[in-house]
Amino acid sequence: MRRQGLWRRLDAAARYAVPFGTLVAGLVVLGLNFGLPGQAQLRPVYALACVFFWSLYRPSALPAPAVMAGGVLLDLLGFSPVGLWAVLLLLLHGLVLALRRRLVQRGFLFTWPVFSGLAAGAFVLAWGAQSLLGQGMLPLRPVLTQTGFSVLLYPALAALFIRVHRGPAAAELA
Repeated sequence: MRRQGLWRRLDAAARYAVPFGTLVAGLVVLGLNFGLPGQAQLRPVYALACVFFWSLYRPSALPAPAVMAGGVLLDLLGFSPVGLWAVLLLLLHGLVLALRRRLVQRGFLFTWPVFSGLAAGAFVLAWGAQSLLGQGMLPLRPVLTQTGFSVLLYPALAALFIRVHRGPAAAELA
């Protein structure tokens, strides 16, 4: 009986780690050079979608320190100032937690525009911070491109996260 208890605890811990694992694994895979045009611009899109989804549906499995670690990893992979995406992802995490009661009751057609608006805001803040640090106005095209990627890719990413949420990450199956 003791072994079964140990295996159940290990299973529960593994299921609890899935949201952070999806964040890190996705960032690492997108950090590999596949030669795809615009591949580097997909990393923040993926990170924002991942943090938004898991903060909304499994907030206890993606705590703030894990979000911060994912942001630092994104900064290191994307050569942005260290801490920039960590702060932006933590802001997103906090906003989603604050809005969670209203959002979780709504359907996908409500949460998709909310995600799109929050992602656009994050990209504008990142652009502004990098412009200030670079002491010059950076082009706006990457902001528009990343926002467009966010709007277009979130449904596919959400479908993937839903499958993971109901499958390997399902705590009730542990």
